[in-house]
Amino acid sequence: MSTSEQQGFMDRHHFVLRRLHSLCGIVPVGAFLFPHLTTNSSIMWGSWIGKSHVANGHAGVETFQHEVNFIHSLPALILIEIFVLWLPIAFHALYGVHLAVSGKPNVSAYRYGPNWRYTLQRLTGYLGVLFIFMHISSLRWGWGWFGLFPTDFVGTHAASTTAAHFQDGDMLRTILVSAFYLFAVLGLVFHFANGLWTAAITWGLTTTVGAQKRWGMVCAAVGAGLCGATVLSVVGFNTVSVDEAYTVETQMLMGADAAHDDATEDADNAHDDDDDGDGDDH
Repeated sequence: MSTSEQQGFMDRHHFVLRRLHSLCGIVPVGAFLFPHLTTNSSIMWGSWIGKSHVANGHAGVETFQHEVNFIHSLPALILIEIFVLWLPIAFHALYGVHLAVSGKPNVSAYRYGPNWRYTLQRLTGYLGVLFIFMHISSLRWGWGWFGLFPTDFVGTHAASTTAAHFQDGDMLRTILVSAFYLFAVLGLVFHFANGLWTAAITWGLTTTVGAQKRWGMVCAAVGAGLCGATVLSVVGFNTVSVDEAYTVETQMLMGADAAHDDATEDADNAHDDDDDGDGDDH
C-alpha cells in the first residue's frame, strides 16, 4: 500500500482544506460581525451623527431600526444566510475542531505570546460556535437559552424588544446578560482579528517578520474597532428608554404604511387616468 493510500483524507488534502478553512473564517465570520456590530452600535452612534425624522424621536433608535429594515428587506435573505453564513461557518467550525483536537499547544511549557494566542484562538472558536448557534436558534426558533437570549424579538420594533431583553428584571440579571454578551462577542472579535493575522501567513501574504508585525497592527486596529462597537451596543441597549424606542418605531411604521398607501393610491389614480384615456380614444 502506498503512502498516499495510508494517509487519511484530511492529510491528503491538508493544503486545500487549510486555505478553505481560513477563507471561510474571514468571509462569513466577518460578514456576521461587521454588519451585526455596526448595526447594533448604531443605537449609540446614530444619536451622535444622526437626526430623527419623527416627532421628539430618538435618532439612535431610528438609525438602528432603519438598518434592521434594510437587512430584512434583502432579497432571498434566507438563501444568503444559508450559503454565505451558516454553511461556511459550519465548515470552518468542524474543520477547526479537527485542527484543535489534533494540535498540540505548549503553553504550559513555553508561555510566549504566540502560544497563548494559539490556545485562545481555539477556545474562542468553541465559544463562537456555541454563541452563533444560540443566537440563530433564538431568532429562528425562539430558544431563550435560560433567558440569555430574547424570545420575543420583533423586527419592526427591534430596538425596544432588544432593550427590553437587557433591561427586563432586576439589576443582577441585567449585569449577567450584559456580561454574557460582552464575553461571548469580544471572544468572537478576538478570534476574527487573530484569524486575520494567521490567515495572511497561511496564504503566504506576510512572509517576513516585519510584514507580520505591520499586518498585526492592522488586525489589532480592526479588533479594537469591533470591540468598541460591542461595548457601545451593550451600553446603548441598557440605557435607551424602552417606551421611547417603541414610540419611535411605531411612528416609523405608521409613516411607512402611510407612504405605501399614498404610493398605492397614486398608482390607482394613474391607472384610472389611463383607462379614461383609452375610453376617449374609442
